[in-house]
Amino acid sequence: MNSVYKSLRYCKVSYMKFDRLIELVGEQGWFDLATLVQLADERRESLCMQLHRWCASGKVLALRRGMYALAERYRRGPLHAAELANVLHAPSYLSGEWALGYYGLIPERVVTYTSVTTKAPRQFENAFGVFAYRHVKPAAFFGYRGVQIEGRRVVLATAEKALLDLWYLSSGDWSAERIAEMRFQNIELIRSGVLRREAPRLASPRVRKAASTFLDWVVDHREEGIEL
Repeated sequence: MNSVYKSLRYCKVSYMKFDRLIELVGEQGWFDLATLVQLADERRESLCMQLHRWCASGKVLALRRGMYALAERYRRGPLHAAELANVLHAPSYLSGEWALGYYGLIPERVVTYTSVTTKAPRQFENAFGVFAYRHVKPAAFFGYRGVQIEGRRVVLATAEKALLDLWYLSSGDWSAERIAEMRFQNIELIRSGVLRREAPRLASPRVRKAASTFLDWVVDHREEGIEL
């Protein structure tokens, strides 16, 4: 009898209405399971079951394990993929080629949201895009700021730190030829003094060499009258 009662009780709590979910998290861009358990005052197991069903039906989008967003037609709060990049694997900030593309320093549209984190490297793929996280030591976790992207606050590297992170996280030397292959533009956004001052903070001779090569390359091209 007791086991039958427990089974009936479980069935009862495993069917939280979807309208209730919208009521609880509809104003949020994203939500996690732990927060939902607190808000709903429901059993974790039953909520997991319902979230699985709602994901299968397209009402809820799985962002990563334990993190979700309502499908756009149900979501009342805005959600930008760049903002999402900051919270999928925190602490982190957008950097590298994605940040360079954001600043208009390279002509290509970068589709992978590359971030720097002090945690282990990870990669997630969901309805909002591909999110790659590269590990750096705590001492190299600097040079970021908050910006507004479509009304949402996003944390990303400064233009100079985006360059330094690119060099730090990529393999091989950055020769003048390799730098030229990046087709840099809008170089006036790069503050040479900041680049020189921050390059040694990454404690990488390869990065210091890349920064020096880059600055020499910029000077050479300006002297030749080539527009960057």
